[in-house]
Amino acid sequence: MDIISILLSLLVLLNIMLAAVIVFMERKDIHATWAWLLILMFLPFIGFILYLILGQNLSRKRLFNWDGIEKIGLKDSIDTQLRQIEDGSYHFHSDTAKNNVNLITLLLRSDGALLTQDNDIDVFTDGIDKFSELITDLAAANDHIHLQYYIFRNDSIGKRIIALLTEKALAGVQVRVLYDDMGSRKLSRKHFRSLIRAGGEVGVFFPSRIPYVNSRLNYRNHRKIVVIDGEIGYVGGFNVGDEYLGRTKRFGYWRDSHLRLRGSSVKALQTRFILDWNQASKDQLIEYEDHYFPPVETKGELATQIVSSGPDTEYEEIKNGYIKMITSAKDSVYIQTPYLIPDASLLDALRIAALAGKDVRIMIPNKPDHIFVYWATYSYMGELLKAGARFFIYDAGFIHAKMIVVDRSVGSIGTANIDVRSFRLNFEVNAFLYHDAIGKKLAAIFEHDLEQCSEMTAQRYRDRGVWIRFKESISRLLSPIL
Repeated sequence: MDIISILLSLLVLLNIMLAAVIVFMERKDIHATWAWLLILMFLPFIGFILYLILGQNLSRKRLFNWDGIEKIGLKDSIDTQLRQIEDGSYHFHSDTAKNNVNLITLLLRSDGALLTQDNDIDVFTDGIDKFSELITDLAAANDHIHLQYYIFRNDSIGKRIIALLTEKALAGVQVRVLYDDMGSRKLSRKHFRSLIRAGGEVGVFFPSRIPYVNSRLNYRNHRKIVVIDGEIGYVGGFNVGDEYLGRTKRFGYWRDSHLRLRGSSVKALQTRFILDWNQASKDQLIEYEDHYFPPVETKGELATQIVSSGPDTEYEEIKNGYIKMITSAKDSVYIQTPYLIPDASLLDALRIAALAGKDVRIMIPNKPDHIFVYWATYSYMGELLKAGARFFIYDAGFIHAKMIVVDRSVGSIGTANIDVRSFRLNFEVNAFLYHDAIGKKLAAIFEHDLEQCSEMTAQRYRDRGVWIRFKESISRLLSPIL
């Protein structure tokens, strides 16, 4: 037997062993299991390498250090709130929150997402508006700035923010910046040299041990969080880059959704940042000190839960929240998402809502930023159109918003897309919002965006060409691992 035959035999054996690991040891989602088995079958060598890079399972790993969190009384607050909700003694400030007690309980039990009812929230749909307000808040910081983004570019807006952060660090404000290694792969610590010299700190989530080679690149911290002085928080879809201000020809106008929060919900964003920071920067740990959690002075009326999910958690918390919202809808379900790659449970929820006569409307982009994900999105469109859902294609630029609003009363905005990656592979964070005023506002935003859309009717969908159908089929086959 020559050397080539031996190598081929070893390759076959490795594929069989790896297939056994996927099926019997990893216990992945069945759709992802079949996708990987097909890749191993048709691309034996390449598939093996891809699995080593992309197929790790973090579900049984304890990534975040919760030591010290008892100092802020979070566990006691969660236990007390859950007990009061269950025995009926909890006081809801609005009928909207009270009417969604099951959703609130679900997120409280599965994620420890404490309901807070004293928040003021501003909604941004334009990058210029969002960054203008953020820069104003950063400039006014007195104690600390905690800033975390999936993508942080070293372009004009990125440099402007770094310069401002450096100025604040020189003035004695504690500044910390955390970014994802994969999302910000063109960024390095040298771009923060002035900030570090001024006393600021920079952390990298899941950094590469070898340049351009990262064994955990399939797991990305997709969160976008800013906390200023423990009093103001930001969360949503905008990253830091010129494209998010509509300054690139490829995408044109960038339509996204982002929140500015004041109230007790900021404590939850602060806790999430500290957990992420301490995982990424183990030599510069943040202690749970009082000045990071100051007394709340804002007396808002909006109820919200800050919900996190990731590949290390037991439940797909944000996805389950979406499903509960959809299945509880009495009248309407409005969704904006750049990607629509639902798993079977979420697809069933949307299909059932549409078949039950609910007004299910889904808005997606007219152009791709990830080509396979784009065509996979179109592959799911036909099933939902058949069930009675309506699809709208945003034509005024690129829509990156991650928003769902049900019955014009309860909504969610954050970082999680409606796709398998966001639900199972990425670290995400969303704000679930309970108040008629904010629900009506989000619905109005959706309806205003409809003016910039063309509708994808069932007939228009049926008229698509053979080449498009082929691209949809291939992309859908790969969708569980996209």
